[in-house]
Amino acid sequence: MVENKYSKAIKKLEDIIEKIENEEIDVDELSDKVKEAVSLIKVCKDKIEKAELEVKKVVDGLEDK
Repeated sequence: MVENKYSKAIKKLEDIIEKIENEEIDVDELSDKVKEAVSLIKVCKDKIEKAELEVKKVVDGLEDK
């Protein structure tokens, strides 16, 4: 389910941010975590943009009636 994937991506992002803020990630793995975060952000952004387009179609359909 799309929403579930989005929710999981957000949760993983929150976990990464928390670990970085709490200095729980050492320098050796920091680069990997940043790359993972960027990938997760892209997934979330794509989902938001897709949802935005779908909502716009629905709203435009209401205006046509």
